[in-house]
Amino acid sequence: MIIEGKNILLHGADYNPDQWLDCPDILAKDIELMKKSHINCVSVGIFAWSRLEPSEGVYDFDWLENIINELYKNGIYSLLATPSAAKPFWMTEKYPEVCFTDINGDQHHGGVRANFCMSSPVYREFVRKMDEALSERFGKNPAVIMWHIGNEFTSTKCYCDKCQHNFREWLKAKYGDIETLNKAWWTDFWAHRYTNFDEIHPPMPTGEPDMASLNLDWMRFTEDNTLDFIKMEVAAVRKYSSVPTTTNLMGFFEYNYTKLADAVDYISWDSYPFWHSGDDIKTAAETACTHDYMRAITKDKPFLLMESTPSSVNWSPVSKLKAPHVHYTASMQAIAHGSDSVQYFQWRKSRGSNEKFHGAVVDHFGGENRVFNDVRELGEKLEQYSEIAGSLFKSNIAFLFDHENRTAIKLSQGPRNCNDGYMELLFNFHAALWEKGVNTDIINMTQPFDGYKVIIAPMIYMMRGGVDEKIREFVKNGGICIMTVQSGWVDENDLSYLGGWPHGLMDVFGIWDEETDALWDNEFNSIVPNADFLSGEYQAERLCALIHANE
Repeated sequence: MIIEGKNILLHGADYNPDQWLDCPDILAKDIELMKKSHINCVSVGIFAWSRLEPSEGVYDFDWLENIINELYKNGIYSLLATPSAAKPFWMTEKYPEVCFTDINGDQHHGGVRANFCMSSPVYREFVRKMDEALSERFGKNPAVIMWHIGNEFTSTKCYCDKCQHNFREWLKAKYGDIETLNKAWWTDFWAHRYTNFDEIHPPMPTGEPDMASLNLDWMRFTEDNTLDFIKMEVAAVRKYSSVPTTTNLMGFFEYNYTKLADAVDYISWDSYPFWHSGDDIKTAAETACTHDYMRAITKDKPFLLMESTPSSVNWSPVSKLKAPHVHYTASMQAIAHGSDSVQYFQWRKSRGSNEKFHGAVVDHFGGENRVFNDVRELGEKLEQYSEIAGSLFKSNIAFLFDHENRTAIKLSQGPRNCNDGYMELLFNFHAALWEKGVNTDIINMTQPFDGYKVIIAPMIYMMRGGVDEKIREFVKNGGICIMTVQSGWVDENDLSYLGGWPHGLMDVFGIWDEETDALWDNEFNSIVPNADFLSGEYQAERLCALIHANE
């Protein structure tokens, strides 16, 4: 990134000084250790709402301003977070409607994090007021180089009455009338015809949990609701500030993150591979694939590695430490795939509560140890490589990964209802090129194919966004497209295509998929090619298609 006219690779951490306000000696020590470890930025305020607004309408920003200014005096920038991910108890006790309602219809109490209803007008108003107040106070402060919007947004589904009402309004806007929805959802099956939108409820165990079209649209609504919430936060901090925005994503998590491409200025993500859990080469390959996915969401800027751990996490089945030098290697992998930062959760270990044993730069010992020295070594190197900050990748090959397609495969109720293999197939294809040093992008069906020579599209079961026509045009213009079994079966509403599979592309690929067999996990079939350029025998697992060459 270019900050104050200089190319800088960000090296930083989530910093929670609000946990240490009664320990000025520790706060002073933090700055000393940050400088020693070549930390040049910190994310602050992510979970500080109860300190920033200790009672309704009473803001206390003085402590935060003092810390941000002191950091800046010592060459350390701030990524200032909006605190919407965790709300204070005074709010939930007085306004319980801000809380999340689960799939069983039970409204939660305050506590944990991300435990809020994004449709709640009350919560949105509290968030807007907080964000605007932070923007007014810090929007022109040169120490603040970025707004960190919320934290780890996912497609968390709230089932409260307000969310259900908004879902029905979303459906009205999408389909226009109930008969169009009935046709799209194929509701004559099991007498599921609706006579008006008020009869529609989200997929719940007490109602209709399995209808794929209902589930898909509920997922899409929830994602759009989340996107609208993020845009509301961005607009609030924009009121007094032109500083760039980001929000930390979670790789291939259950969310269509490509929707966020235009909502924030920088894409960032939290990377926590399970090193030393079996096959480290496989772990590295899958992490590389996720870096490529994050990078390709916005192709005109580098992405940011917002969270990682220099040692261990505390939430995995076995929270294993990174071996010496693994932290350096994993961090430089992110830089090599296009990140302009290496940042950690967190700077200093908390003394108590949920993540007191989560890895950090400074542990409970409080001094310079092996992990601290690993971080210092990396910081020194990042300063030496600062000239590459802002570099962009040019990929000739792209993989089609589509979140909605993945969800549709899981909901398809056949041919396999376990271990569908979609992500494994993507990772395996990607690893084959990664091992050869070939750079690739990970795009979805709605993104442009321009500039690519090869498109690899594993298991595009759901063909949406006119992707069949995009593939046809891509091949017509000289591109190479590689597809696999279980492709071109359904449309965006999970309605099966008629007339043969792969839909719209049988002539392009020269094949007709007559039927597809599902194999048990311990069952295999063999492919024996009858071609001059292929020889030998190839093992097939999970799915086998009986295909015919078109005449």
